[in-house]
Amino acid sequence: MKRKEFIKKAALSSFAVLLGTDIVFGSKILKGYTPIALQGPDDPFTLFKKDKGMVVLNDKPWNIEAQAHLLNDDITPNASMFIRNNGLVPEGIDANTWTLTIDGESAAIQKTYTLAELKSKFKHYTYQLAIECGGNGRNEFDPPAKGNQWTVGAVHCASWTGVRLKDILEDVGIKSNAVYIGFHGVDKHLSRDPKKEPISRGCPMAKAMQDETLLAFKMNGKDIPLVHGFPLRLVAGGWPASVSGKWVNRISVRNKVHDGTKMEGAYKVPCNPVAPGEKVKEEDMCIIESMPVKSLITSPKTGAIISGKSLKIRGHAWAGELEVAKMEYSIDFGSTWTSCPIGKPANRLAWQHFSATVQFPKSGYYEIWARATDSRGLAQPMLLPGWNPKGYLNNACHRIAIKVK
Repeated sequence: MKRKEFIKKAALSSFAVLLGTDIVFGSKILKGYTPIALQGPDDPFTLFKKDKGMVVLNDKPWNIEAQAHLLNDDITPNASMFIRNNGLVPEGIDANTWTLTIDGESAAIQKTYTLAELKSKFKHYTYQLAIECGGNGRNEFDPPAKGNQWTVGAVHCASWTGVRLKDILEDVGIKSNAVYIGFHGVDKHLSRDPKKEPISRGCPMAKAMQDETLLAFKMNGKDIPLVHGFPLRLVAGGWPASVSGKWVNRISVRNKVHDGTKMEGAYKVPCNPVAPGEKVKEEDMCIIESMPVKSLITSPKTGAIISGKSLKIRGHAWAGELEVAKMEYSIDFGSTWTSCPIGKPANRLAWQHFSATVQFPKSGYYEIWARATDSRGLAQPMLLPGWNPKGYLNNACHRIAIKVK
């Protein structure tokens, strides 16, 4: 056994200078070790190739959101995609040895596929799919709700390529009593306890069998970045992002509502309206499924100062399982609304793009509010919708500030 190498005196002296005091037992520090007080957090912008304008909400686990103006692209690039993790990003993944197992009470058989088999055996599909964290907009709730205080940037719409989950399930065979699917990934619990899953959610069979529900291996035409689920992830557009499990290596077909980690308590809202701050019993909470209608002004950046009395705005709107049927904006705090064109989605469950040229009557301070209406006629509320204890489903109108010189 080689003798341990201890830190050199010169390095120890440098550490002591940086800390402003002597390091007791410093001579015992092993070579290559940095004292905790001098260990800075990993740089997520370099680590995950994110835009410097992204906002870090948490690093254990990583939770990072975009600002509205960073989401201006029709198809969201990796640099602007929010990160929502529940556990530790896995390490040492080898796509060449990756497998996916389908099992559960309602699977006709248990079957395991290699990633290569999935790619060669099943037809590939590509869809643009809007994915939004159920807690996007949580920071506006009063009383405050616990959790990451997302503002508006926990949403994206990338282009995903993979195989349809329904094709795999049909290949395995599904029993008539199938109710739900649950996903399982290789990410580790924050405690590093191998018996604990950080998250294991799922969806009803009807959602699992939709054409657009993919087991994806490419994002925007390239391998999915590690932090977004490489080498294989579930993508279920239009539903809260917690349904789109990352690093998936097993899908269980259940004869009941999946009872995995974070199926109880999390990602639920009161089945009926409640007063702000009211405690709600678990049996009175309902699982979030399709996300509500929502929109986002992505250009210009809020706080812009302009010369002249006209301004081009653009942005995106989405409505869960539905389409956005109408788009409007207001410059008088919602007193009046002006319609603006909105395009059709690239495919079902993709977000839609809108643009307009806004005219201002004179110089001064303005707010531009955006309001989308879905195909059922439901419009975004002007301000915060009904309170709920978890701070989910805030689809209030997005607003930006403008000064006209």
